[in-house]
Amino acid sequence: MANKVKAENAGAENVRAEIGVIGGSGFYSFLDDVTEVEVETPYGPPSDSLFVGEVAGRRVAFLPRHGRSHHLPPHRINYRANLWALRSAGVRQVLGPCAVGGLRPEYGPGTLLVPDQFVDRTSSRPSTYFDGLPTPDGTVPNVVHVSLADPYCPAGRSAALKAAGGQQWEAVDGGTLVVVEGPRFGTRAESLWHRAQGWSVVGMTGHPEAALARELELCYTSLTLVTDLDAGAETGEGVSHEEVLRVFAANVDRLRGVLFDTVAALPATEERDCPCGSALGGTDPGITLP
Repeated sequence: MANKVKAENAGAENVRAEIGVIGGSGFYSFLDDVTEVEVETPYGPPSDSLFVGEVAGRRVAFLPRHGRSHHLPPHRINYRANLWALRSAGVRQVLGPCAVGGLRPEYGPGTLLVPDQFVDRTSSRPSTYFDGLPTPDGTVPNVVHVSLADPYCPAGRSAALKAAGGQQWEAVDGGTLVVVEGPRFGTRAESLWHRAQGWSVVGMTGHPEAALARELELCYTSLTLVTDLDAGAETGEGVSHEEVLRVFAANVDRLRGVLFDTVAALPATEERDCPCGSALGGTDPGITLP
């Protein structure tokens, strides 16, 4: 059982972390000496508490994306609160594993793909901190345009690919993750269209995580686990939720190993030399970043 504290009342050694992992409870539940940290943000509550522990000598904050009971569908996740909570705990590098559907026959169940691009096809999710609208405390952010030409951290991607190789898992280096609104799965026509565009995998949670991380000058790396062939890439009845859960469960131990080895391989916060940490370029955001 994790020790439970509120961020403002806890000692720094209990609540601070340098790396964040947005994923399920299976990634931290077996760790010793995990501290559950309740964090408040100007954007409302995050999906759950942060669970702070140590992996490979690094302090890591785990955040269940859908809540520990998996009660939040993709379109109702408070992505802004999630990324803000991680940064407020000291996190500067984020790993975002997620389950996806393969859009090509060669990307079948069990494939690990580390994307280098995404396409946003969501429709209802707040995807910026810089919308010119006041936060609940009355602060009004400036309108800031952040470059997202290359949405994922190059150092994080390199570390993830190296870690996968060390786990004898030949990951696909690069590809495009198309993010749909959900919670429904796609039609065959949608799937065939996505495939025709040359995109690689389809999921429901990769956006706006990457965009919000960039606005907070965080490094963000996506690791996508293919749990099924999307409707247009297979015959039969199409993907089912039960199939997704089954394949993910069968691969969660191996994915956890890759994540933990990636944590060990990431550069120290003070040694980051990627562009992520200076994404604002000195522009005044109008709000104080945590």
